[in-house]
Amino acid sequence: MRILVIGGTQFIGRHIVDAMVAQGDEVTLFHRGRTNPELFDHLEHRLGDRNGDLSALAQGRWDATVDPSAYVPRQVRTLAGALGDRGGRYVHISSASVYGHLDASGSNEDAAHVVLEDPTTEVVNGETYGGLKSLCEAATNESFGPGGAGWAGQAPSIVRPTYVAGPYDHTGRFTWWVERIARGGRVLAPGPKSNPFQVIDVRDVANFVTRLAHGLSNGVFHLVGPRPPFSFGEFLDAVVGEVGPQGAALKWIDAQRLLNAGVGEEDFPLWAALSDDLYNHALDPSRAIEAGLVIRPLEETIRDVHTHELLAPTPVRGVVGLSPEREAELLGALG
Repeated sequence: MRILVIGGTQFIGRHIVDAMVAQGDEVTLFHRGRTNPELFDHLEHRLGDRNGDLSALAQGRWDATVDPSAYVPRQVRTLAGALGDRGGRYVHISSASVYGHLDASGSNEDAAHVVLEDPTTEVVNGETYGGLKSLCEAATNESFGPGGAGWAGQAPSIVRPTYVAGPYDHTGRFTWWVERIARGGRVLAPGPKSNPFQVIDVRDVANFVTRLAHGLSNGVFHLVGPRPPFSFGEFLDAVVGEVGPQGAALKWIDAQRLLNAGVGEEDFPLWAALSDDLYNHALDPSRAIEAGLVIRPLEETIRDVHTHELLAPTPVRGVVGLSPEREAELLGALG
């Protein structure tokens, strides 16, 4: 198949391209040429900027278009306008952050979305991200659905991943925990340990998105795992079990004590602290599993991330999270 990938050289897009090439697809990448431009030198690259210059897409026809990099609805609409019906079936990478306050574990894809106070904003931050992704979904259905500028005769598909982990994760969030626990010693673990938690391996996302691009399934899907109930404490226990050296031990400290000490959620990647949106991390993946999603064991993701960090020329482990000095200070004061 001929497939267009918007971006495709950083993390999720990179793995999607890998999965498609492994299946023998003819992949075209459209990107700015700034992030890892040396990747995939055997594939066709078209350079441009989805925020201003889509002229490189004026020619060509594809069986499917995969879009992991739309953060505001305008980007979806302008892409549809540039492609017309030449883009084939459209697969949009959204986020589990589209939901508002969920009252129970195990919500499906029909749960209510968060609504932005200002739907015209294009400021992407922690307050607006989920609402903007929801608006991107609406733009997907309008622009690539029947009657839209990008309608190619096939309904678009939307996937909503939770935290995405795996090799080449530039955010360093999951990786920070793996590498911190791999160093051993007492590890400050922020409570509550019972908070719901979900993560998805980037390679499982890539394999499922490839299915959608090939038309093997269609719809809106949660890409989350494990199935609830699963807790933050179980996640950290799994990391200890896989990469923790002898003597590695979690020291759980109450969330309010940490907050009182000036610790924020940015200090502990993937920590939900005292959030009201806990059940956004306890979504039901049944629809995606029935459509072909295969979720690898969490332990495999942990091992592969650790191995990647050991071999990577530029590890990402230090880009987020507490410094060792600050952690030791907090353990001394609170532990």
